[in-house]
Amino acid sequence: MQTPKGLVPLGHSDEVITFVNRNLEPYRGYHQFMRALPAILKARPQARVIIIGGNEVSYGAAPPPGTDGKPQTWREIFLNEVRGELDLSRVHFVGKVPYADYLRVLQVSTVHVYLTYPFVLSWSLLEAMSAGCAIVASDTAPVREAIHHGETGQLVDFFDPAALAQQVIELCVDPAERTRLGAQARAFAVAHYDLETRCLPRQIEWVNGLAEG
Repeated sequence: MQTPKGLVPLGHSDEVITFVNRNLEPYRGYHQFMRALPAILKARPQARVIIIGGNEVSYGAAPPPGTDGKPQTWREIFLNEVRGELDLSRVHFVGKVPYADYLRVLQVSTVHVYLTYPFVLSWSLLEAMSAGCAIVASDTAPVREAIHHGETGQLVDFFDPAALAQQVIELCVDPAERTRLGAQARAFAVAHYDLETRCLPRQIEWVNGLAEG
């Protein structure tokens, strides 16, 4: 994986925690993920963290200016909050990456974290499920449509970074549970969200129904 720090070779034998946002911002739980990271990295000294996402704003408010009046990013605000507690050599902010690289990251993920306020479900969650990731996600309304606790992933309170960290740590030490959750997540995604067999036929049926009406 190419990162701002250089090339980081990662494979299935490595412990990789992944987090993906279009842009790193509170609406998609970036702040809670960062607050959970110190405990995760302390408990898992070999873990690497790959964070995909830009520094713009997709949803919600823009970040406030700094005390010097200069613009800030949400990424820097919440990184600075925990900077002194992190081994930053193991935390890789890779920005926005080509789609093929994004999929490769999901394929080597040990545990994937997905967080959001009640809002539209991200396509990235469904792709992580399709890749067979073991997922820890926020127990919020849109997520419950796809992640069923203990079946297709694990759910935690959005506002409890300690619980998030504990759940990630527990999955890191339990490969059998990761395999089980990942397989069931993929099966659920294929059964309910496959384009050719599910989504497209339903969309065509909906359009035809409108035409007939």
